[in-house]
Amino acid sequence: MSAAALVRLSEPAARGVGAHPRHVLLAALVAGLLLGPRAPWALCVAAALSPVVWHAARAADGMGGHAGVGVAATALLLAGGWVAQGRLGALEHSALGPLHGHALNDRAVLLQPARPAPFGGRSALVRLRGEPVLLRVGPRIAWPAGVGVGDVLDVRGGLRAAGAYAARLRAHAEWRAQAVRATGQRRRGAAGAVDAVRRRAERALDKALPAPQAALLRGMVLGEDAGLPDALREDFRAAGLSHLVAASGQNVVLLSALALALASAAGLGFAARWCLVLGLIALYVPLAGAGPSIQRAGIMGAAGVMAVLAGRPASRWYALGLAAAATLALDPRAAEDPGWQLSFAAVGALLLLAGPWGAALRRRGVPAALAEAAAVTTAATVGTAPLLAVHFDRVSLVSLPANVLATVLVAPVMWLGMIAAVVGQVHAPAAAVLDAIAGYPLGCLTGLAHAAAAVPGAQVTAGPWTVLGALGAAGALAAVARGARRRPPAWVLAAVPAAAAGLAAAAGLGGGPPAPGPPRGLRVTFLDVGQGDATLLQLGAASVLVDTGPPDGGIVRRLRGAGVRRLDLLVVTHAEADHVGGGAAVLRAVPVAAVLDGRDGVRRPEGDRFAAELAARRVRALAPAAGEVLRVGGLVLRVLSPRRETAALRAGGNPNDRAIVLEASASGARILLPADAESPVLAPLDLRRVDVLKVSHHGSADPGLPGVLARLSPRVAVVEAGAHNTYGHPTAQALGALGAAGIPVVRRTDRDGTVRLDLEGGRWRVRTAR
Repeated sequence: MSAAALVRLSEPAARGVGAHPRHVLLAALVAGLLLGPRAPWALCVAAALSPVVWHAARAADGMGGHAGVGVAATALLLAGGWVAQGRLGALEHSALGPLHGHALNDRAVLLQPARPAPFGGRSALVRLRGEPVLLRVGPRIAWPAGVGVGDVLDVRGGLRAAGAYAARLRAHAEWRAQAVRATGQRRRGAAGAVDAVRRRAERALDKALPAPQAALLRGMVLGEDAGLPDALREDFRAAGLSHLVAASGQNVVLLSALALALASAAGLGFAARWCLVLGLIALYVPLAGAGPSIQRAGIMGAAGVMAVLAGRPASRWYALGLAAAATLALDPRAAEDPGWQLSFAAVGALLLLAGPWGAALRRRGVPAALAEAAAVTTAATVGTAPLLAVHFDRVSLVSLPANVLATVLVAPVMWLGMIAAVVGQVHAPAAAVLDAIAGYPLGCLTGLAHAAAAVPGAQVTAGPWTVLGALGAAGALAAVARGARRRPPAWVLAAVPAAAAGLAAAAGLGGGPPAPGPPRGLRVTFLDVGQGDATLLQLGAASVLVDTGPPDGGIVRRLRGAGVRRLDLLVVTHAEADHVGGGAAVLRAVPVAAVLDGRDGVRRPEGDRFAAELAARRVRALAPAAGEVLRVGGLVLRVLSPRRETAALRAGGNPNDRAIVLEASASGARILLPADAESPVLAPLDLRRVDVLKVSHHGSADPGLPGVLARLSPRVAVVEAGAHNTYGHPTAQALGALGAAGIPVVRRTDRDGTVRLDLEGGRWRVRTAR
């Protein structure tokens, strides 16, 4: 592209420089903060192109003043990148590195309430020697009763490098506890004073309410949702109301609105009201835990208040830019957090769409309050839907009406809860009265979430291209409908092919590159779903999926990428979340002919959701038993374990030991899929030599593994484990056993991504995603 063409393309933007120079400068700073840690080369390219933009500014209106803005913008772009890199280095610097891999007995301060871990036990963020560390407490380790944020714990355990989950929490390491003891001490200073206020607020919000409602109120007011029952949490998620369960920017705005109303009633002036709101936000952030999400909520809430007070649309966009700059300067990694992306997408959609949509509804006779609630909710839903599809592979179809109905309930709950938290500092009985009043809208809110989640098809699995295609189609068709009521302008004609393209994208179930067709021979794919199992067997048009990975493993996206449009058989080997967690999503997204259900009566939240979806869709369920042989097309599946047991025996024990052990054979090849059953289970079985082995239990430490490998003599072994998982899988012991066995090909999904094996001419062709 020539310099003249660049100038012509730059002229509209250059005129915008003159209209809002401070917005341009702020945008340059945000761009630098975003690009600095990720694409420093882009900063150099932008700096090199800046003279072209200055020239365009002078050519646009004959003014040379824009050149100064351009110089300043370039300087801010480079400064933002420099600040982000320096800040990132400071955040990731740790003095704990030499302690990794060693036992450590020390004291730590609890920073957040302990939460139940997905596979048993608890996890909590603590401060060890001045640095944040994720404390992992196994299910057999006693957790001290009555400890809360700010308490000092005496911990004995081993320190190791931070895994993926710990890194998302900004922890510098993980501490796997062997013993945890409360010391009875608490941190002091300003943080200790805030802890005392929080403890009194927690007690105030527990008064006169049943446990589930009290947990919900604490989550909405203080961001403490650890005590929320799993069933209620899932209802809120399915209904698209999960943002209400924890403290967010909306909570900060409601707090600010309450404070402004009370300050105005007290006769305070504008400056005093503004200072009061900022002070309350500064207190609320540490009161709600001061984690990355609540810090972002405080900044976003303050920006929202500034935008409302400023009144002008341009100032509102500037406030949003300030919030982005502040959050990125505080932590340049924030942009990688789905919560950060969703927050800014929601606010941006509100600024763009809520006003026009609300005005359109009012013109059609909708009451002002309802029009505003519907417009705000619809704009936020539209703005965040593609990101929800990207990160979570699903979209709630009931989210829009559920959020509109929840609007009239959230503000009373928040205001009553906040007042109760304040009153409870000095008079607990009065707080109990406020809690009892709040119980009525809380009850309505939980009933709304349950009813919305129970609607058939409340959630659908959808990729981002599906959502974007559907939104594009809806927008284009609306434009056509509007143009049909009057003489259609030329642009309306262009909406017709746009609508067709949008519908085609939506019908394509995700768009993107076309999925591969059925394999010509036997294909075994070990899908990268994080810390969990999901193995796909394909032979021609026949497809069998063995396990579905954890709930957030993206199993549906992986199946679509493998070209799967239906499953002849879905096998759930046992009831652990890393094997059945994605089962409900698979049933919603893919037609399934039958399920071999190895949950064996064990009740877990993920398994219960899977069972409910199984019943709703009337999919045939089979109970496994050793000796059974199932045939799916040319695939022969032999169940080696579990054996039939009495109900009394099935009621106890480790579900891993009762997992389905499956031998699959086709085209002269054999594959053993033992799930999490280790050598004590495998040793007594009738094991034959196999071509491919899925290593048991993600490559855990199993002293009997060498003996199992000697009997199986696999040509290919694959370990299904999540990158940077917190369990140390695959262990050095397992990898050593695989190496000592002389297995020609060993692959790991944590390192290699999805592993695909194709049997071609009697030989295995191995492909990996990385």
